[in-house]
Amino acid sequence: MQETPFCLRVGHLHSFSMSNYNTTDFTNPSIFILLGIPGLEAAHVWISIPFCTMYAIAILGNFTILIIVKRDPSLHGPMYYFLCMLAITDLVLSTSVLPKMLAIFWFNSREIDFSACLTQLYFIHCFSGMESGIFVAMGFDRYVAICHPLRHSTILTNPVVAKMGLAVVLRSSMLVLPYPFLVRQWRYCRTNIIPEPFCAHISVVKLACGDTQVSSYYGLFVLLCVMGLDGIFIAMSYTQILRAIFSLPTKDARLKTFGTCVSHLCVTLIFYIPGLFSSLTYRFGQNVPLHFHVLIGNMNLLVPPMINPIIYGVRTKQIRDRLLRFITHKG
Repeated sequence: MQETPFCLRVGHLHSFSMSNYNTTDFTNPSIFILLGIPGLEAAHVWISIPFCTMYAIAILGNFTILIIVKRDPSLHGPMYYFLCMLAITDLVLSTSVLPKMLAIFWFNSREIDFSACLTQLYFIHCFSGMESGIFVAMGFDRYVAICHPLRHSTILTNPVVAKMGLAVVLRSSMLVLPYPFLVRQWRYCRTNIIPEPFCAHISVVKLACGDTQVSSYYGLFVLLCVMGLDGIFIAMSYTQILRAIFSLPTKDARLKTFGTCVSHLCVTLIFYIPGLFSSLTYRFGQNVPLHFHVLIGNMNLLVPPMINPIIYGVRTKQIRDRLLRFITHKG
């Protein structure tokens, strides 16, 4: 097993430059070192406060959505099933990142086993892909509800919803499955230092020796297949939705109908815009400051799981009413 240098074990990582890290001489380490947020090590404890708050809100909000939908039979419909899928995905996604991140910030626990790193890598990318697919399914639900309202219950039956959910899970699981196998086959002879608080695919690939274009190109292929195609499908859905809305006779009817899409549109934009920016800066943003890039990557994984239940809780009348009724009943 590669021994971690004493300076890394006691936590004085900030006293070493990246050039020092890159001269480490070893081959295929059994552990990686997660730096957290390079350049902001002194502020890690303060940075952990909003991160921990976001995680707590994400856990509380998403579990609340699941409990409300489960307890109320009137919410057992396609929109709320997709919302439960989104809540479960957000819980897994945030939990795959935050505990280790907080361990780095609070206890300086920077080491992560190679296999654990690959597991975290898989969960991050797999459930990010699932979240993207769920947004497509929710967009299709809004399209059918607005453009074909009389056929909504016959088109989106429970078996159809289950098949859509299964397709989302299988697509993301299979597309991301080659990631850890490709990463495992490379030799690592430069450094085992990852300048982030979690293991992302492209961050690990950049540490490998030799020609890693297969991993890089496959990562770009997955990005285009998931976020690219899903973005196109969502745009197509909203093109048809807007056409249907603008064909309504009165302004009040148009605003009321569009209001049913606002929640989905907001959470979709919150997910895709930072995610696309983060993915592109990984590959092409050589001039972007490292700490800024890392913070954007963190926000991309932490903000949507926190914001999604808040937006749906505030904007969806049925959930808001059930939540108030639940709180009042408990009180």
